Amino acid sequence: MLLAIDTSTARIGLALYDGATVPGELVWQSRAHHTEQLAPALAGLLERVGVTMDSIKALGVAIGPGSFTSLRVGLSFVKGLVLARHLPLIGIPTLDIVAASMPLSDRKLAAVLQAGRGRLAVGWYKPTGSGWQPEGPVTTTTAEELEKKIRKPVIVCGELTSEDRQRLARKFKNVTLASPAQCVRRPGVLAEIAWNRWKAGNIDAAASLTPIYLHVAGGLPA
Repeated sequence: MLLAIDTSTARIGLALYDGATVPGELVWQSRAHHTEQLAPALAGLLERVGVTMDSIKALGVAIGPGSFTSLRVGLSFVKGLVLARHLPLIGIPTLDIVAASMPLSDRKLAAVLQAGRGRLAVGWYKPTGSGWQPEGPVTTTTAEELEKKIRKPVIVCGELTSEDRQRLARKFKNVTLASPAQCVRRPGVLAEIAWNRWKAGNIDAAASLTPIYLHVAGGLPA
């Protein structure tokens, strides 16, 4: 069984995955209490599912972009488990999780999350036969700037405030907004991506796994 942990932003996620099912999944909004809440939440999830840490054979973790403090909590916690239990570790970019939750389309996809101070982290994805593939670096911008730059039909999915939605909805001819439920960053999706990488033998070295940092300027792919 694989344990997935996502502490990229104020939204924390935990999931258990066995290759066929998601036995347990937990998502909640934290008010900067990641350190205090993570371990008890994991213990509660394991108890509800009826398994122990001995059942966990691999770990998946979201590596950002996101809040530096939030990411540090998750990565430190996971690396501690790796060292204590000698488990393989798979780091997954956070916006890849957002993209993977969306059905493929002939439009490009903008996966977003809150980057603080009214900014959005934006990752652009194009549809391919193997799923959504990233196109260009992750950048930061505002909903207002993003709205002004969109001139072709795109899908926008991820962490959006009501104000962000109102702003982007003005471009209804070129912007398709994913529903709030679709925009929840599910740890079960993270777990599935990590599971597939683990089974393919594509794991990360815990000592060298670091968060993804953001570019300052926003932009659109050509």
